[in-house]
Amino acid sequence: MKRLFPDYTYGPGPRTNCWWDETIASPDWPVLSGERKVDVAIVGGGFTGLSAALHLASAGVSVAVLEARTPGWGASGRNGGFCCLGGSKLSHSAMARQFGEAAARSYDQAEIDAVHLVADLLKTHAIDADVHSRGETQLAHTPRAMEKLRKWADEGGTLHTPDDLPGLGFGGRFYGGYTNPVGFALNPRKYLFGLARKAQTLGAKLFHSSTVRTIRKTQSGFDFEAASGRISAENVLICTNGYSSEDVPPWLAGRYMPVQSTVLVTRPLSDADLQAQGWTSDQMSYDTRHLLHYFRLMPDRRFLFGMRGGLRASPQAEASIRRKAVNDFRQMFPQWASVDVTHMWSGMVCLSRGLTPFVGPVTDQPGMFAGFAYHGNGVAMGTYCGRALARMVLQQETGLPEPITRVPARFPLGRWRRALMPPAYAMMGLLDL
Repeated sequence: MKRLFPDYTYGPGPRTNCWWDETIASPDWPVLSGERKVDVAIVGGGFTGLSAALHLASAGVSVAVLEARTPGWGASGRNGGFCCLGGSKLSHSAMARQFGEAAARSYDQAEIDAVHLVADLLKTHAIDADVHSRGETQLAHTPRAMEKLRKWADEGGTLHTPDDLPGLGFGGRFYGGYTNPVGFALNPRKYLFGLARKAQTLGAKLFHSSTVRTIRKTQSGFDFEAASGRISAENVLICTNGYSSEDVPPWLAGRYMPVQSTVLVTRPLSDADLQAQGWTSDQMSYDTRHLLHYFRLMPDRRFLFGMRGGLRASPQAEASIRRKAVNDFRQMFPQWASVDVTHMWSGMVCLSRGLTPFVGPVTDQPGMFAGFAYHGNGVAMGTYCGRALARMVLQQETGLPEPITRVPARFPLGRWRRALMPPAYAMMGLLDL
């Protein structure tokens, strides 16, 4: 495999001490061995891959999911658990300029539909994922940011003045906010494993520690060579997102950009702790920074806090970004400066050059499809794109808006494209002042 970051990124170091691992045991998937034949082989056992597997298996299609590491290893098992609007980093106006107003509105509806799809799957399959929060709240980190919120806030949500925030349980140095009623928070690992269980009951075969080394086109479909077995399939779905490789398949090279996100979780907070900071809401929230922070009080009263910003991968770099995450947390919530941070970890989210997700066929590889680039909002959008991939295999209407189906352009600099990120992050940091 040819990946952009050093091997450390894809090993246990960044993932060590992930809180979600303590909330639900890992399922016992087998390792692929011998030779198998299925209708559809799926590379990647995250939200996208398991959503696709569930929807295909429910239609009677034979499916095998190949996960390179253990169940829940990648971003789907270590994210912040925000099931919310998102997937693109383009504003509505920018998307309208590029694709047209109708396409931009269609994309906005797709984000809403993605959240509703997760809610439907949780309910239909009785998945207990510790759901809470009614929508999400964006909190202004400067007066200027609050003025921007006022300008684009629509009638579907609620604008909050600075005076409103204490009564809503948002204690901190914020200058107002806006609540969108669409979305909710959950335990991502419980949701992921709930999808896996249902897919298995419908006949999907799930394998762990089964890294795909090569995919070869044949007259009847594709042959896979994995670490300890082989699979032949008529169709292939590539669902690896921020953990993709430049050569599985080679078409992916240059079309995705993995970037780091770091998350911490505190000890359970007492009522006195909550009152001291003035944060008593269980609303999932994020701030208005370009290099945003996201945070929420969980049902067990632990506080989750995450941020973007990591650019390098090594034990030293990981220690540095973790120190920054703790410092940012304590600066934003000063009354919790002495509260123990018990868990912290990092993972990779995925960007595209056009700043929109992609779902569609892989060029010049009939029968191969890919879905990736959710820009840090993969709980809902990854699930939605997984269903769309299943529908493509089944030759059903997907209803996808144009921004999602346009083939992503390659980033400049090829395998050295990570060099684009430091100046981009520096610019975003300046804009956040």
